[in-house]
Amino acid sequence: MAVGACASPMALTAQSSGQLLNGQIELLEDVGARLDIAELADPAVQARFQPADGRVSVGQSRHPWWIKVQLRRATDAPRQWWLEVGAVTLLDLQLFLPDDRGGWRQRQAGELVSFADGRDAPYRRALFRLPPLDEQPLTLYLRTYDPAGNSFPLRAWQLGDLERHASQENLGLGMIYGVIFALLLYNLFILLALRDRAYLWYVLSMAASLVFIASMSGHGFQYLWPDAPVPAWLNRITLPVLVCIGILRFTQELLYTRKSLRWAHQLLNGCILLYLLALIGNLTGFRSEAAGLIGLLPILSVPTLLICAAIRWKQGFTPALLYLLGYGSVLLSFVILMLRAAGVVQPSELTAYLFPLAVAAEAILFSFALAYRIQLLKRERAQALHEADREKAARLALVQANAEELQRAVTQRTAELAASNTRLQQRELELQHAAFHDPLTELPNRRFLVERTGSALANAERHNEVVALMLIDLDHFKPINDRFGHDAGDLMLQEIAKRLRQHVRCGDTVARLGGDEFAVLICGADAEAHARDIAERLLAELAHPVHYGAERLTVTISIGVALYPQHALQFAGLFKAADEALYKVKARGRSGWALSGEDGELSASARLHLDVIKVSSGL
Repeated sequence: MAVGACASPMALTAQSSGQLLNGQIELLEDVGARLDIAELADPAVQARFQPADGRVSVGQSRHPWWIKVQLRRATDAPRQWWLEVGAVTLLDLQLFLPDDRGGWRQRQAGELVSFADGRDAPYRRALFRLPPLDEQPLTLYLRTYDPAGNSFPLRAWQLGDLERHASQENLGLGMIYGVIFALLLYNLFILLALRDRAYLWYVLSMAASLVFIASMSGHGFQYLWPDAPVPAWLNRITLPVLVCIGILRFTQELLYTRKSLRWAHQLLNGCILLYLLALIGNLTGFRSEAAGLIGLLPILSVPTLLICAAIRWKQGFTPALLYLLGYGSVLLSFVILMLRAAGVVQPSELTAYLFPLAVAAEAILFSFALAYRIQLLKRERAQALHEADREKAARLALVQANAEELQRAVTQRTAELAASNTRLQQRELELQHAAFHDPLTELPNRRFLVERTGSALANAERHNEVVALMLIDLDHFKPINDRFGHDAGDLMLQEIAKRLRQHVRCGDTVARLGGDEFAVLICGADAEAHARDIAERLLAELAHPVHYGAERLTVTISIGVALYPQHALQFAGLFKAADEALYKVKARGRSGWALSGEDGELSASARLHLDVIKVSSGL
């Protein structure tokens, strides 16, 4: 192994855990991707390495980059170290470590392999265990290739220090996720009630932003798709495209650009088409071109959005000011992200958290803007009613000269009003039913379950009774949709809902939470015993086949049960305890049921921990 002359080996001391290594690494651009690890021993190749001088990114590049790292142990330092590559998920990352035979041992990481295969410990960033260090330098190489942007902040860690650092990171990111998710749920409920397109695009853009933040932080790879390489439809090109399309459409609906700013509306439509072109390019293998296009599009879309908001604000449309404040912070953070990807701005701890914080602030301000928009809609409705009253008065004044004509007009108007009232009442009933019931199964939905559980817990507290919450998940439901189509899946869900209603008491509540997830709320002094009995019966009854034409469709179920007050005192804690019990069943092989804790009542401290995470919207 040749030792480069550009940078001296970095000595790791007892205080080096968490220290950035980029000040003493060397870089080499592999134009044409012609080099392999064996050729790096050539002195001529070694001479081409250049000091990084603290750089942690080279931006978008069509060529791979080699990173040379030399480490040695100071006399007071531990021998065992871990190397973190603290970058946004890279397409292709390879680590080369020397072996005992004078060759190299290769590790593959990045989006091309699964989460576990790309690291030596379960951390959100790529993490590799280094060979034991001594006072002689250890030379290792990294090869990174990603046309969408190459960043490589390198840190050396002691594993215990990294675990404590990761705990603090997860706490901060978890709070950001919680804020965005809570606002997402809140506005989703409003969307279901109002069916307003501005709310629709807000919910879609916030959902895409939440997944994008999770992907950027590494949690997406760790928790959302850990068992396979990152799919192209969820990578670092697709997600920002979906976020941008959602924001552009939300802007058009919120600011009424179709009517008030037609030139801007058409221009934003053009931007949306270009983002869709970038998405198609990414999915068909043109990653570099797609990355370049989404890097250039903000030059056109950002000024247009800001100008639209400024014009509407000047026109007296107050939500435009909230839009400017919220979107301005996101724009700033997004521009910094693009500059990071291009290598103009070097990644740092500050810029890493800038986008999630900006999205959280944007979610709050956009919620205010939407709420103000509802007030405007109410004002317009009141004005329309006022105009209707004026019209009515005018008609009455005209028909006063003729009693017979007046009588006919009054009779006709009364009939119209009665019909209108009937329609309004029917619409209100329909909206109320839609807000609290699942349209496919006609079961109560999650929102109804949250409110019903709150009442049940209050009643149980007054009468010293027990409440049981059962979470039911259909096992292997997705293959039915994939093989027989969604009509078969819908039939299965409807039949499961029917059987659930048949096997619970009339005073208990059955709800569909979404997808293939159901819940049963059981109240009364015998709730625990009844929950056990229902769980055993449901395991047998719901496993009976469902006939779909000539096919016999079968699924099994997994059930998690939690009890009030043994496991939690509030809905959020009860839901979490039942969910954990459900996943224990799945971990044991599914098709079974489990009571939270299983070996007895939760401790007071554990119950307090569950209650602290209460979220009023319902999780």
